[in-house]
Amino acid sequence: MTAEAPELDGAPLFLLDALPDDADELLVDGAEGRHAVDVLRLAPGEAVRVGDGRGTVIDGVVLGAGPEGLRVEPTARYDVPAPQPELVLVQALPKGERGPLAVDLATELGVDRIVPWTAARCVTRWRADRVDKGLAKWRAAARAATKQSRRARLPEVTDPMSTRQVCGMLADVDLALVLHEQARRSIAAVDVPSSGTVAVVVGPEGGLTDGEVLAFRAAGAQPVRMGPEVLRTSTAGAAALAALSLRTRWT
Repeated sequence: MTAEAPELDGAPLFLLDALPDDADELLVDGAEGRHAVDVLRLAPGEAVRVGDGRGTVIDGVVLGAGPEGLRVEPTARYDVPAPQPELVLVQALPKGERGPLAVDLATELGVDRIVPWTAARCVTRWRADRVDKGLAKWRAAARAATKQSRRARLPEVTDPMSTRQVCGMLADVDLALVLHEQARRSIAAVDVPSSGTVAVVVGPEGGLTDGEVLAFRAAGAQPVRMGPEVLRTSTAGAAALAALSLRTRWT
């Protein structure tokens, strides 16, 4: 049972770790099933989508809803290819809940990989005993935003990186941009490749240090500005992703 991916519609999306092969019925259980039954109150006959977060999606119709979860009859199965170019957001750790907010917005706007970055001027620090908790929040935000925006692919949230590690990553991408309010060049003036990997670096509330800017430039990154306004670190990445998608994916 295969089909070409249809246009997105209003059917809610649920994510499972694995999808059954050619089954006549599948069960959306666990937290996803409870949300479908108790919150969305889906009823027999309603259309739903179930994905694995890695590009495979099953369209289906609800057969029943109960304590065990949501029973779904598959009607079509298809694979959604990874969009091009791959978009990577290097996000300095924001304060409080602005971290998950940055992840949420970036996910809705198509990011493929999010790299938490411990910048020099970050107020927030993920100490060794807090890394797992911080990553869990960011990954939960990415998962929720994936379902809300009905994306077929769940963005990766990597382990935190130091400035040195980020520089090593930037050296291997096809285009690396660093958002900086004092940059002379606008992001709109940059030639963006239609394939490969494009990375955007967003600094912390206190801004980038001169040393970080020099290090990123040495790794091949280009400082660019978004516009005359100075955006929050939690929204700057989303704005940059929208600007890049408008020129590559949204055409």
